[in-house]
Amino acid sequence: MKLSKIKDHIMKPKGVVIAILTQFGVMPLTAFSLAKLFQLAPREAMAVLVCGCSPGGVLSNVLSFAFRGDMDLSIVMTTCSTLTALGMMPLLLFIYCHGFSNVSAVPYGSIILALFLTLIPCAIGIYINHRIPQYSKLVTRVGLIIMLLSLIAFSVVIGILLGEAILTVAAPPLVATAALMPLVGYGLGYVLSHFFRFDGPCRRTIAIETGCQNIVLCYTILKVAFDPKFIGPYFLFPFLFFFFQIPEALVLIAIFRWHTREKPSDEPTANHQDL
Repeated sequence: MKLSKIKDHIMKPKGVVIAILTQFGVMPLTAFSLAKLFQLAPREAMAVLVCGCSPGGVLSNVLSFAFRGDMDLSIVMTTCSTLTALGMMPLLLFIYCHGFSNVSAVPYGSIILALFLTLIPCAIGIYINHRIPQYSKLVTRVGLIIMLLSLIAFSVVIGILLGEAILTVAAPPLVATAALMPLVGYGLGYVLSHFFRFDGPCRRTIAIETGCQNIVLCYTILKVAFDPKFIGPYFLFPFLFFFFQIPEALVLIAIFRWHTREKPSDEPTANHQDL
């Protein structure tokens, strides 16, 4: 992570603009379409739409790193999508959930908290890279490994503690929805970025940023904003989405790495020369 490269993405925000358009265009529309396709009940559809309208999270930075994407672009995109969500989430929920109750009860405090949780580690990383660059490689690798292991451990604990409720949520239509949402996001994000002539690392970054959602923010909104009698156990849908979000991304990463090993690419390696 280099401050100069982050400034370049801010001053020439083509990638950021396209990423925000895919994040808040592709995913909400995908969620709405799947809810209609599988004829989900109102509270099921609400859980799916909240997940689809959420911004990206720190997981996208981990996956972008593993996908050999542009890490500086990933950080800027995650930050900008979280900031943009302050206005876009309520607007999108109003548009797609019109007629549902509690649409206006989106917890802005939770969105701001997610923003700070995203900005703090990014700021620390930029500071370390600027002040003590000799340690940046070690800190980056250790931090990403710890983050990924923590996310996996958290999911396992949630599955153990809330097993019965998760089984209720894991009805076939919702499982199909949770499986298709990230996959469609990854695919359309890559196709659209290719259409706008981005290089390989940027295309992979935009694909990951499009398909990855902030699961903690989704869970918080569903748990806090909606009446428990209405939402029922479906506040757990984000964890069902998370269950497919990571494996699908890891499969794509494995295919990409196998392909580049078999056929070396001449495309720029973004920040991985420094990591």
